[in-house]
Amino acid sequence: MAAAAQATLPDKAPVRFGILPLGGAFESRSDWDPLLAELSRAIGRPVSVLSVNSYEALEQAIQRDEVDMAFLSGKMALDAVTQRRMKVVAQVVRHDGLPGYRALLLARKTPPLNTLRNLLDQPDRWRLARGEKQSVSGFIVPQLQLFLPNHIVMETRFLSEIVGTHQTNALAVANSEADVATNNSADFERFKLRFPAEAERLQVLWESELIPHAQIVVRREYPAELRSRVQAFLIAYGRGKGPRGDAERLVLKSLHDLAGFVAADNSSLQPAAKLAYQLARQNAVTAQWVNDAARQARLQRIENSYAEQSSVLRDVAP
Repeated sequence: MAAAAQATLPDKAPVRFGILPLGGAFESRSDWDPLLAELSRAIGRPVSVLSVNSYEALEQAIQRDEVDMAFLSGKMALDAVTQRRMKVVAQVVRHDGLPGYRALLLARKTPPLNTLRNLLDQPDRWRLARGEKQSVSGFIVPQLQLFLPNHIVMETRFLSEIVGTHQTNALAVANSEADVATNNSADFERFKLRFPAEAERLQVLWESELIPHAQIVVRREYPAELRSRVQAFLIAYGRGKGPRGDAERLVLKSLHDLAGFVAADNSSLQPAAKLAYQLARQNAVTAQWVNDAARQARLQRIENSYAEQSSVLRDVAP
């Protein structure tokens, strides 16, 4: 089946690159344009850009096979790979050298709603700005590591909620349109540079454990040789000496302060699969059920799904 799909791919068809909406759609596209122009030359194919305003829009484009390659964070990369549409070829590396980043909760520095204790004691007084449910740092990790352990369900316990990008959510808190926002350490550093006055009004209430960095994924149907060329280009990008290497490193810095890329395969998504499994299990344990048998049936389905995902992620064949 895969061989038949490969045979139908036109040699010079554009590679459609999907970008997570970390800032605005236009901003994300302009940041990636220089790198993608070089990628096009390296693989001998035009590269077009799909930059959208929501995780959901990008996820739907992937499901409709309108995306050939993408920059995705853990949960979206996990879905793309376990639904057998994509393969991981690389993972990003940041200048700080850490193997990941942290989810954050931001609030204004001024009282009364400006401490974590106040948030956890009285969530119904706070207006929440959060990420979409596919967002690892904007939803999954805060829900799993902070809110559910404190018997708070993000979607139902707050006074109101806004769902947006990390940038729009941080601005909402800075401008008093929300009281608390989910974010992450990488995007908040970027926010401080772009909106210094607004960032000065904000404080970090909480930070998570380390979350693995985002991946670059490529369609499974693409020949292994093409995926290898993409991987080789990404690994070499920004590593050279001289003016060209300097220019590439400037491009990487504009891309969320990246230092470059390292080779990776589907197994790099095991931490993302574990996070999704833990959240699903926590939700099932704390939910209201008709009887214990129904709860146990749900827990068993979660176990089976996790086992199946883990099996797919162990498949690292080219």
